[in-house]
Amino acid sequence: MNNETKKIPYKIYLEEHEMPTQYYNVRADMKKKPAPLLNPGTLEPMTFDELRSVFCDELVKQELDDTTAYFDIPQEIQDFYKMYRPAPLVRAYCLEERLQTPAKIYYKFEGNNTSGSHKLNSAIAQAYYAKQQGLKGVTTETGAGQWGTALSMACAYLGLDCDVYMVKVSYEQKPFRREVMRTYGAKVTPSPSETTAIGRKILADHPGTTGSLGCAISEAVEAATSREGYRYVLGSVLSQVLLHQSIIGLETKAAMDKYGITPDIIIGCAGGGSNLGGLISPFMGEKLRGEKDYRFIAVEPASCPSLTRGKYAYDFCDTGMVCPLSKMYTLGSGFIPSANHAGGLRYHGMSSVLSELYDQGLMEARSVEQTEVFKAAEDFARIEGILPAPESSHAIKAAMDEALKCKETGEEKTILFGLTGTGYFDLKAYEQFNNGQMSDHIPTDEELQVGFDGLPRV
Repeated sequence: MNNETKKIPYKIYLEEHEMPTQYYNVRADMKKKPAPLLNPGTLEPMTFDELRSVFCDELVKQELDDTTAYFDIPQEIQDFYKMYRPAPLVRAYCLEERLQTPAKIYYKFEGNNTSGSHKLNSAIAQAYYAKQQGLKGVTTETGAGQWGTALSMACAYLGLDCDVYMVKVSYEQKPFRREVMRTYGAKVTPSPSETTAIGRKILADHPGTTGSLGCAISEAVEAATSREGYRYVLGSVLSQVLLHQSIIGLETKAAMDKYGITPDIIIGCAGGGSNLGGLISPFMGEKLRGEKDYRFIAVEPASCPSLTRGKYAYDFCDTGMVCPLSKMYTLGSGFIPSANHAGGLRYHGMSSVLSELYDQGLMEARSVEQTEVFKAAEDFARIEGILPAPESSHAIKAAMDEALKCKETGEEKTILFGLTGTGYFDLKAYEQFNNGQMSDHIPTDEELQVGFDGLPRV
């Protein structure tokens, strides 16, 4: 370890007064904007009035605004953030030593809150705007459970009702995550369910289905729009969510700038896009403005490969086909990951913002098999002392691979990745891996074609 690296602490924290007071909207710096959401009936861009029946008014404004670069963070949200932010930027000295790599590895750790993930950053914002509008409550979906847990916490803090539709396979595999939500006052329903018309239709069409995020979204939207005083909120994919999650990247960049660190490679796991979009936003902004260049890598599961094997097309955001159409890399709204898939990141599509950046060649993508992901997760836990969420471990796997490439070439690159949260509620999946019962499933071209055949003709 040379004198230069000794100056860098293991954990870099910002002071409270250094925390960001504005969100950054990367769309403002995109010369070619993401395609607009479309009304599935008219195929015209969705208007404010059409969206406000589903989402809170302020969130609709944020969703439709692709020119305003910065949005002030309300003081009440800033005060909530101070309970668990700023999050640490960690230099992975132990991992570097174990890999014997000349690379410098950093990770932004978002697990220091009860929800165990980055999801709370957007949950409190969305709940706040619902409360400001005078609503009674919100509905949502959740897959692995991080988003549902985060939203239940935010709603409990603000005194809002919270109805969560949890993907059935996760509801059954992760009972403790479910109970945390209930502890915070949320009503949790396995999806698809008999409680909505959409759920009953999906069950009739797909008997015995283990569910998907697309199914749960459909049910949550129906539950919100059929009751007065409720709105639907989403934990990923939407531009408003990436806006709130920019707090991750803004803090990371401020911490790195404080110590004169410039990353060469920035890596994030990719499901719907909330963590990845939030982490890379300010760095991508610099790249878009021609100020600096970075290499961005999105890492997704091989069993749900929307970027690496999906189609860039307009598609429904949900399985029940009641939501707007979004242009994104997608496997088709009817795609349901294999039941053996335990690593999260199971959404059929990708954020329209990230999809457009990827389509322009500004970002790379790769897919990894879940057994390799869990191997990387256990190695990381044993070396760095944090049990990572399976989702985060996709990024860990890619970061380790890049560090080993540096070992081969002798290049001293600086690698940054997002450690989105902890895996303490994912022990069922870890148990499967430790018992040798975990398997990989890579969908065939024929299996994927079924989803593509269902894409709307736009």
